[in-house]
Amino acid sequence: MNEDAPGMRPRQDNRGPTSPPPAPDPGFADDIIMSLRFFSRLPTGDRPYTAPNLDRMAMSLPFASLVIGFGPALLMMLCAWAGMPSYFAATLGVTAMLVATGAMADDALADAADGLFGGASIERRLEIMKDSRHGTYGVGALGLYLLLRVTGIGAVAAYNPLAAAGIWLAATVLGRSGSLWLSVALPNAREGGASAAAGRVGRRRFAIGAAFAALLALILAAPFTSLVAVVLALVAVGLVASAWVWGCRQLIGGQTGDLIGALGALIEVAVLAVLLVFA
Repeated sequence: MNEDAPGMRPRQDNRGPTSPPPAPDPGFADDIIMSLRFFSRLPTGDRPYTAPNLDRMAMSLPFASLVIGFGPALLMMLCAWAGMPSYFAATLGVTAMLVATGAMADDALADAADGLFGGASIERRLEIMKDSRHGTYGVGALGLYLLLRVTGIGAVAAYNPLAAAGIWLAATVLGRSGSLWLSVALPNAREGGASAAAGRVGRRRFAIGAAFAALLALILAAPFTSLVAVVLALVAVGLVASAWVWGCRQLIGGQTGDLIGALGALIEVAVLAVLLVFA
């Protein structure tokens, strides 16, 4: 056969080298993975690394918080059901939470306490918060935070470990999501910190994330307390967040990653305090 016959020559491809297809837009599952990687030390598989973005994480954070807290809460429940003293079981649960989160909120609370109460100027307060060492205020705040969680969870676990787990999970979900309000309300206090690198949170995404967190808190805590208790806990979240924003504005003039993490710890304690009254 004549290869030069008309119609038998191979087609010429003049399109040049093909470009790779565009990467798909990140989905909600990707945002949950990002939240888990930023707020915990849990394994998240081999998905490609994405730079942290607080605005993207705001909507997925309530569900990521549920994943983070599930293991520690389950450990506490199993230990209590196995017959261990309730406060010992609660201590093991809080220890597991420290491991799961890398003590992120605990360290932030200690740094914030040292900086806010140990410095006489904005520059000095920011310098102290950046220091990895903890002073008297930081150690005191950290000790109280651990003690309040252990005693609060342990007291409920003594008669209903499932209720203790539900209340604790509700408090952690509201605490972590509520803490992002500081990023909405105040500008970055300094450049180059973790909060500045992760960007600011928009009001719309924060509102949606807060609604998810409130719904999860209702599902987790209301069966063991009441609807009124959850509503009052949400009021406590608003009051604590507003007071913290005011204090940070007066003492720092903005927000940092430590101040966001510290607000999460304070909200968690406030929610526990309210829910335990009705437990």
